[in-house]
Amino acid sequence: MCRLGIKEGEPKTGLIALQLMAQKVSCDDTNPSVRNRLITHMKYHLHKEKENIAQNGKPLSNLYQYSLGILAMCINEKFVDRHVVHKLVLAEEQNQFGHGESISVDTEAMAGMALLCVKRFNNYPRELVSHIKKSVKSIKDKIVASQNTEGELGNLYSTPLAVQFLSALGSRKDKDTCSKAIASLIDGMKEGQFSNPMMMSQLMPVLFHKSYLDVANVDCESIINNPLLIPSVPTLHDIVVGEEFIHVRLVVEGQNFNEMIEVPSRSSLLDILKTAQKQKSKFSFETKNTLYGPYLTTVNNVGGYWQLLKEPNISLLQGISDYRPEDGETIILRLGSF
Repeated sequence: MCRLGIKEGEPKTGLIALQLMAQKVSCDDTNPSVRNRLITHMKYHLHKEKENIAQNGKPLSNLYQYSLGILAMCINEKFVDRHVVHKLVLAEEQNQFGHGESISVDTEAMAGMALLCVKRFNNYPRELVSHIKKSVKSIKDKIVASQNTEGELGNLYSTPLAVQFLSALGSRKDKDTCSKAIASLIDGMKEGQFSNPMMMSQLMPVLFHKSYLDVANVDCESIINNPLLIPSVPTLHDIVVGEEFIHVRLVVEGQNFNEMIEVPSRSSLLDILKTAQKQKSKFSFETKNTLYGPYLTTVNNVGGYWQLLKEPNISLLQGISDYRPEDGETIILRLGSF
């Protein structure tokens, strides 16, 4: 079994999918047995995810990872079981990609790319193919409708996957939508908004007018025979904290915790939480690792869905390891509902 850096018992679908895609795009086939084992594990985990959807109405991981797993199998030219595909189609038809009234644009986009990919196989039943086409159109309509005045599709961080999906569709009607969205991404890059490695991996294909679906068409023979075509691996440097100190107020709603925390400038919210835990006896927290970095799961021994907000009531779009508060900000931790 490959070591994927996740605890026993946790869903592995997303990480296996990313490893399969990375191996494919980097033309790393020096050990085919490793790739074959990954594909076998991917089939197994997608089957378990599908079973959980049938029994409990949702996958073991989430619909984003489920879609990513289907996409990873497809771009590796492996046929995906029709029952697995049908569960994804059904989720779109039942508007399950989001919370309540709001949709999750990045999940919609990932599902859309997965369905575009599997549609290329010619051995699905005609009725399923018809539902796939309808779902792709539904996803496109939702994503286009999500564009805000800044050009973002959903928000800045869901925009890269949304543009990938629209680009993969190849429709000229969406050219203006994509142009505005790409302009918003470039502005975000100039402002240093993309430091998370996962977000960078979603953004880079957009900058080269590609999508994850293009991974299936990588010409490894040409790359291996021409070293000049082998891309250099960019290095993401750690953001160094500053020498000056700032003060950030940390508030835990409903728990009578409201404290000013002193940290070096350019500290992440995760750094602030660690400092608070070290200095304040009334504060503790726990996280779990996700594809996008650490995710806040528990505050002061209370587990659940913890929302991150900036006063007065602005939801943070970045995770705790990526968001860097400014001096004088108030960060609110609020226990919400899924």
